[in-house]
Amino acid sequence: MSDSRPYRGRLAPSPTGYLHLGHARTFWTAQERANEQGGVLVLRNEDLDRQRCKPEFVTAMLEDLRWFGLRWQEGPDVGGPSAPYAQSERMAHYRTAFQRLRSAGLIYPCCCSRQDVLRALQAPHQGEDEPVYPGTCRPQPGQCAPEVSAERAVSWRFRVPDGGQVDFVDGHFGLQSFKAGADFGDFVVWRHDDLPAYHLAVVVDDAAMGITEVVRGADLLRSTARQLLLFAALGHPVPNYYHCPLMTDERGVRLAKRNDALSLRTLRQQGVTPDALRKGWSVSVGRLFGQSV
Repeated sequence: MSDSRPYRGRLAPSPTGYLHLGHARTFWTAQERANEQGGVLVLRNEDLDRQRCKPEFVTAMLEDLRWFGLRWQEGPDVGGPSAPYAQSERMAHYRTAFQRLRSAGLIYPCCCSRQDVLRALQAPHQGEDEPVYPGTCRPQPGQCAPEVSAERAVSWRFRVPDGGQVDFVDGHFGLQSFKAGADFGDFVVWRHDDLPAYHLAVVVDDAAMGITEVVRGADLLRSTARQLLLFAALGHPVPNYYHCPLMTDERGVRLAKRNDALSLRTLRQQGVTPDALRKGWSVSVGRLFGQSV
């Protein structure tokens, strides 16, 4: 994929906890790539998870990102032409996209697995991706999706083209190839509690905000295949992708927000400087801070 538009990158944290060192490294990579292209960096607050997103985490997110040396030209705190920059304020955009998919017959109602549907709000992580959907509620070929009763809450799944190959060249990992129906199945785009799922929300926002390159963690490589299908279905330009290797602890476990010892907030309180953190990128984080994490 190539893109002749002026470079626009993005930082898209979710305020469900304190940001950790892995977030910082990925966001720093995003900023460096934007700077190299003389481009614009957009901050988007992905706060759709009503249960886990908290105002104190939003405040901490902004403070910690700025402390680390990250600067953005558009965002919830500075405004910009693509406002609002908080997903909780962009529901009209998601509903419009949902109706387009429904009108085109590309999605269908699903009554399956409440747990899978709840998980669909969040970006999947390595080892946590949803299993291939067995097609329990999928209409047969040529059959229309069933009518949905207003009294019954359902989720909506995007119907992937079985056997279709989704290929893209990642800026870091090179050629990636995933087969629809084998590597991933029909996925949720709208949840039973009337919220857009992660995949639909980020595709709608990346398109609306004119993002030309998405920089994020390698745990989202498979998610890119799903999102490319949504970009095509909605007729939006496709951004380039650059997936960063994940930062792990000394046991090789991916860093998560539960790693309080490696949150930017804790490291800052301990007097660790952003420069020292950036110099230690290639060092095991356990050895870097002399601790078992």
